Amino acid sequence: MNTIKPTTSLSYLNATGQIPYGMTNDYMFRIILEKNNYVLKGLICSLLSLKPEEVVSVEIQNPILLNEAVDDKEFILDIKVLLNNSAVINLEMQMAYQLNWKERSLSYLCRVFDQLSHGHLYGDIKPAIHIGFLNFDPVSSEYPEFYSSYRLLNEKTYTPYSDKFILRVVNLRQIDFATDEDRANRIDYWARLFTATTWEEIKMLAKNNEFIASASQSLYESNADEITREKCRARENYICLERTLAEQEKRLAEQEVELANKTAALAEQEAELANKTAALAEQKAALSDKDKIIEKLKKQLAEIQSAN
Repeated sequence: MNTIKPTTSLSYLNATGQIPYGMTNDYMFRIILEKNNYVLKGLICSLLSLKPEEVVSVEIQNPILLNEAVDDKEFILDIKVLLNNSAVINLEMQMAYQLNWKERSLSYLCRVFDQLSHGHLYGDIKPAIHIGFLNFDPVSSEYPEFYSSYRLLNEKTYTPYSDKFILRVVNLRQIDFATDEDRANRIDYWARLFTATTWEEIKMLAKNNEFIASASQSLYESNADEITREKCRARENYICLERTLAEQEKRLAEQEVELANKTAALAEQEAELANKTAALAEQKAALSDKDKIIEKLKKQLAEIQSAN
């Protein structure tokens, strides 16, 4: 078994209380999966419903440098993974609400899908899967989902167009809606690991699950590393700022919609007023014509009376 053993006598099993930086911190998420291939393999197996023996290799194609600045919009923390040299999987931890996340995730998926270099055939394109771990609902629905999957389908027959372009979402706010299949694959365990805030929660999850146990030890060791903590702190500060800006953007969008609705309502009222004004003008014109006719008739009557 390739589980990672504690490199020191210190272990998450001896830890208590709050976890300084959990795996919802996208830098911590990234660094653990990059350093611990065994954990990455376990996560991929759960997400894709694979047996460990079916996974020959998982290779991160966009490794990061530990000395890179992480408080930058250009710093990319999504993980591009080559599975068995036959599929490309993009993993993203996203805790801050993204107003345009659907477009963003499609952009990421397209970049992963665009693999061809000069001289290669279209048939050589590997399946591309983008999996986002989110702390918000990306699609408004009256039916909440924990683990959802989207692909290109025929709108009439629902026949899949291709199995090489897939988008999946793990909604970390909806763990209680995990299906029996999700639980059988332990996807809910991974979600609870990512959202855990205490070492006591971690220990409960790690029982009888070597992948989770290995991830827990890596989480403990990473929290013990000063450089990693500094990077996680920088990411939290950046995400906090990003979340504030996203909330402001959301409120501004809502205000713009409200203003547009009020403007449309005002335009309708103005149009209605204009119609009423036009109708009133027509009535006034009609009355004026009647007055003229009456005056003419009075004049004619007066002439008749004068003639008699």
